[in-house]
Amino acid sequence: MTAPLALIAAGGTGGHMFPAQALAEALIARGWRVKLSTDARGARYAGGFPAEVQVVVTDSATFARGGVLAKLAVPFRIAGGVLAATARMVADRPAVVVGFGGYPTIPALSAAFLTRRPRLIHEQNGVLGRVNKIFARHVALVACGTWPTALPPGVQGNHTGNPVRAAVLERAGAPYIPPGDYPMSLVVIGGSQGARILSDVVPQAVARLPEELRRHLRVAQQARPEDLDGVVAAYEAAGLVAEVAPFFADIPRRLSEAQLVISRSGASSVADIAVIGRPAILIPFAAAMDDHQTANAQGLVQAQAAVLIPEKALDAATLSDHMAAVLGQPEAAARMATAALSQGRPDATERLVALVEGLVKKG
Repeated sequence: MTAPLALIAAGGTGGHMFPAQALAEALIARGWRVKLSTDARGARYAGGFPAEVQVVVTDSATFARGGVLAKLAVPFRIAGGVLAATARMVADRPAVVVGFGGYPTIPALSAAFLTRRPRLIHEQNGVLGRVNKIFARHVALVACGTWPTALPPGVQGNHTGNPVRAAVLERAGAPYIPPGDYPMSLVVIGGSQGARILSDVVPQAVARLPEELRRHLRVAQQARPEDLDGVVAAYEAAGLVAEVAPFFADIPRRLSEAQLVISRSGASSVADIAVIGRPAILIPFAAAMDDHQTANAQGLVQAQAAVLIPEKALDAATLSDHMAAVLGQPEAAARMATAALSQGRPDATERLVALVEGLVKKG
């Protein structure tokens, strides 16, 4: 008997691809076959998917990038992608189609609608993305990673939480070592967009810390390639030990060893911080659509597991004061770590799998 096929469609950012990867890992462990539908940008994030996953690169486009000619071509590129995806869907007949948001999911979800395949979407953020908002009324289920999630009238959400990768689950609830008179780790993750302000402000803020804290600090900071030299120079000028790179493949390990995390509040970053359980300072990306990163941060902030600094209020002095408040109060930092765990959903993948399998049984 041929194993059932799940078609997972995800856009070209880590925020979409990481929970898609978690679902793929879980389904394959249950004996499913899995295909991933994405675009060329998303395919660059597919290296962490299980080897059994077949990656299908589909043509799609967004009106948000490119010049006038590129924008005029968008409908034609999307239409071509939908036609190709429909032909594949007729041939493959997947048991279920799961969309994780982003423009690259349009062809697969459109083809699933046209061929009447069972389908659902998962929204990672506290506000539906553009594509998920379009399809929310045309799928059987809407799974929500952040709760509450703002949904269109008449659409009911299912709170699953945000699936995290197996590498994160391996570190779930890792014991927290409070700050103290020994080497301490600060992890700074900026997400795939808008991290320049962190490159500019964080080194200055670290340099302003009291000497008794600064001399113990070891920094790992993600920075855009064009910002790397400036960030490295800033830390060297301050006499600080720092590892700076565009991407760290071992973020789960680094989070588990951190005394403090400074991060954007993308949905996957928030989920990872909560599942592992670490104090955080969250700086929502101001240009995020519908300010969804502020919505993502609310659970940790309200649980007193994280401090939120709006981008317009971010400067070196403010950030340094908040860092010192966490690193200088070990007991308070430990309480923040425990509070973060209370917001984690390590079973989010299992909840999403249950929705997928339940939908397939219903047909």
